[in-house]
Amino acid sequence: MNRTYTVSIYSENNIGLLNRISAIFLKRHINIESLTVSESEIENVSRFVIVAAMDEDQVRKIVGQLEKQIEVIKAYYHTDEETIYQETALFKIKSSLLFDERQIQNIIKQSNANIVTVARDFFVIEKTGRRHETDALYEELVPFGIMQFVRSGRIAVSKSEMNISALLREFQNA
Repeated sequence: MNRTYTVSIYSENNIGLLNRISAIFLKRHINIESLTVSESEIENVSRFVIVAAMDEDQVRKIVGQLEKQIEVIKAYYHTDEETIYQETALFKIKSSLLFDERQIQNIIKQSNANIVTVARDFFVIEKTGRRHETDALYEELVPFGIMQFVRSGRIAVSKSEMNISALLREFQNA
């Protein structure tokens, strides 16, 4: 049975690794729903956070393939219940609506979103939360007209310890 998994990959930051990682998913016909790459808690080690729907056998095989990549230090997978995760969305809206449509101010407040900038022609709303929360805000703002919309990939930490810290310290000291 397919479910959503968050795959975390700790790696060296080398050119071409992203292509090889995405090819592993492509070969198995698994669509990547979200991909985020950032620094990790250890200097010179990157962390990929990939979200995809698949079954547990597929995710185990993918993690095994990922760990065969030379630059990959360690890969993990977790279900949504095993992680704490968020994403961020930005909405660009006409500035006139902020003053002419009082309802927009209520929508922003009720959704716990923030106005991050106001310019003469537009303002930008930022919403951090789960996908369904940013989707709900999107649906509420659509009738007013959204000039631009963008959403980040998932960022996540596992609820349980991933034992990567000791491994990464060894890597750093090598």
